Amino acid sequence: MGPLLDALSDQLSDGDEIIVVDNASADGTAGAVRSMAPSAIVIETGANLGFAAACNLGAAAATGELLCFLNPDAVPAGGWREAIAAPLAEGRGWAAWQALVTAEAGRVVNARGGVVHFTGIAWAGGAGEPVASAAVDAGEPGFVSGACLALVRDAFAQAGGFPEHYFLYHEDVDLSLRLRLAGGRLGVEPRARVDHDYEFVKGPAKWRYLERNRWATVIRTYPGPLLAVLAPVLIATELALIGVSIAGGWFAQKLRAWSDLIRWLPRLCRERRAIQRRRTIRARDFAERLVADLGSPYLGAAGRSRLLRTGLAAYWALALRLLGRPEPGRGP
Repeated sequence: MGPLLDALSDQLSDGDEIIVVDNASADGTAGAVRSMAPSAIVIETGANLGFAAACNLGAAAATGELLCFLNPDAVPAGGWREAIAAPLAEGRGWAAWQALVTAEAGRVVNARGGVVHFTGIAWAGGAGEPVASAAVDAGEPGFVSGACLALVRDAFAQAGGFPEHYFLYHEDVDLSLRLRLAGGRLGVEPRARVDHDYEFVKGPAKWRYLERNRWATVIRTYPGPLLAVLAPVLIATELALIGVSIAGGWFAQKLRAWSDLIRWLPRLCRERRAIQRRRTIRARDFAERLVADLGSPYLGAAGRSRLLRTGLAAYWALALRLLGRPEPGRGP
């Protein structure tokens, strides 16, 4: 948190707010923030409410027009503040956007725009690429990373904020897809850079949250026609993940994810109805930003299998054909 506050203090303008939500940390975060940034608003929750709920609390306390969510281990580079506000100031019409997120002291990419596979599996695009050779796609990312996510406060409120029951992981994917369903566009501002102290492995419970929240996002956000054409491959993916989870030693977490989903199902169906009522784009146009290739460096050998990649590409091509042609101006 210290490096983040130091970086922000050199860049913030008059009227900018620092809001820190402390989820009952045991490392003295609240006191350290008050000492280092006396003007900061510190919200102490008294319990670990999770990332999503904490972000919603911080947003509710904000008074500015532009919100920017930053992970406590993400340190803005010089010029970040002006660059992250540029999409709004320039009227680009983006619903939400992210910085170029780096790692290893700015040497490699951590996320240059998120990628969402049609099964709901999502990952940070460009992870591990040298920053010097990384190119930010001019097109729209599948989702924008919560490590440094910006959007207008009213748009965040209208979307319903982050899904608090997710607790941790996939909440940025869910919010991004809900914004797209309502007709919003996503973007990446490469001039805004933050360096993220990131590690993928964070304990076995991460698999429970990832799998549970992946399915919750698919149920909540995927339009009906898309769910219909994907049903066979979603079932096949679940069967394949049984073997993957056993081999990887996280099958118990997969079982817990299924248990959570069974308990959540009535709630997810209610939320789905509300989300789909706000949908303004067709299923085919929503599907345009999903991908068929499992190109994540975190997926191991399964993602590199030529047979699997060929089969997924063929299935996705058929699925898109069944969904019809994209609306003019909405293609990649």
